Amino acid sequence: MIVSPTRTFRPRLFSALLALLFAAGITSSALAAVSAETWKAGTGKENITPKEPLWMTGYAFRTRPATEKAQDLWVKALAFEDPSGRRGVIITADLCGITRELSDQVAAELGKRFSLPRSAVMTNASHTHSSPWLEGNLMGLRLFSPEDMKRLVTYRLRVAVSMIAAATQALKALAPATLATGEGEATFGFNRRNNSATQVTALRAAGKLRGPNDDRVPILTVKNASGKLVAVLLSYACHNTTLSGYEWHGDYAGCAQAEIEKRHPGATALFATGCGADLNPFPRGEIAHAEAHGRALADTTDRVLAGTLRPISGRFASAMSDLPLTFSRTPTEEELRTQREKEQPFKEMYQAWSHVVEEDMRKRGPAVLDYAYPIQAWQLGSLTWVALGGEVVVDYALRFKKELGPDAWIFAYSTDVMAYIPNERILQEGRYEGDTSMIVYGKPAKWTAGLEDRIVTRTHELVKEVRAEK
Repeated sequence: MIVSPTRTFRPRLFSALLALLFAAGITSSALAAVSAETWKAGTGKENITPKEPLWMTGYAFRTRPATEKAQDLWVKALAFEDPSGRRGVIITADLCGITRELSDQVAAELGKRFSLPRSAVMTNASHTHSSPWLEGNLMGLRLFSPEDMKRLVTYRLRVAVSMIAAATQALKALAPATLATGEGEATFGFNRRNNSATQVTALRAAGKLRGPNDDRVPILTVKNASGKLVAVLLSYACHNTTLSGYEWHGDYAGCAQAEIEKRHPGATALFATGCGADLNPFPRGEIAHAEAHGRALADTTDRVLAGTLRPISGRFASAMSDLPLTFSRTPTEEELRTQREKEQPFKEMYQAWSHVVEEDMRKRGPAVLDYAYPIQAWQLGSLTWVALGGEVVVDYALRFKKELGPDAWIFAYSTDVMAYIPNERILQEGRYEGDTSMIVYGKPAKWTAGLEDRIVTRTHELVKEVRAEK
């Protein structure tokens, strides 16, 4: 045995240490396995609060650009590296929606810099309606002047740069970490299709709220090698629409992240929106309401942190696929002209829809009915993450919980927010989520029947792929 000349070899101490290790069942091979199971994680964030007047998104009733700020808007990133060196990064944004073009642009740049496959870059929008309109999203909401459009295009470029910067920070900050998961609940969301907002207080007090709902708050924690909390990612299925004014604000999701970071200095909090397309927060309308909902999520997070968390070990795997979907019909020239000329509430919205669809039909012809719907699946040890595009209704999350198990987290508003994604029941019922929401998204008509089973089938295929990967 070679002994360092600067140290004295002590056989008795060495033998005693070996005896303790064997008594504890820790052999040299076990120590190597522990080392090999080490994950790495890193975080990054960039401020995307507008610096000049811009039109807000989400609502057609706004009549002017926004100029004031009540809360900063952020892009945040959480990067992972499993023990074998496979990496992924999730990017969350305080935006109403994101486009496929933006997500792909960001992923392509990160792929060049870090050799990441497209499937290993996940993007999610919080869906706050107190954020700027993003070029390419909600195209039927309104028509913009050339000057307004120029500023909005500039802002979209700023968002892309910020997303790349935040993810780059996270990937460069990768360091040994322990990952763990737990689950809490929040109850401020309600199904808006089945309950009138004026009756929610009474129905909630009586335990008689109707319709499907998802109270789960899944939480992922990241601690560094010293055991300090460095990141928390949480999710909740509910529209991020407490507010509807003219001040930039992350809404309840922004408040939750800010409160968690305040309570845990040095930690980065991220929020990934679940399948809450038909769920609204209540009460709503005031910043105090958003702050109360945010505190509720922060309280839930602290309860989970104080409880027994389940460690995450194993490996990372990712898969992604485009599912061909179709819209049910193309509008006639008469329908388009009528919507342009008809005197009706939110006339400008219908004019925008008519203009966008007519231009799309001119450029693409029959292909205007085709859409490549993105689905993404990640495996983080025992956790399965599914990221679905669009505004996905809660029925999908409830169905996947039964079919994929409790370790499956289902995110909506991911990769591309192109329209509402109803399940078959809501598609047949129609109304806003099933039909008329296609106006604000600038789509020709509602989806063709059968989309639920097609989305579910393709999701199962991707989940099977990432769960089987070694």
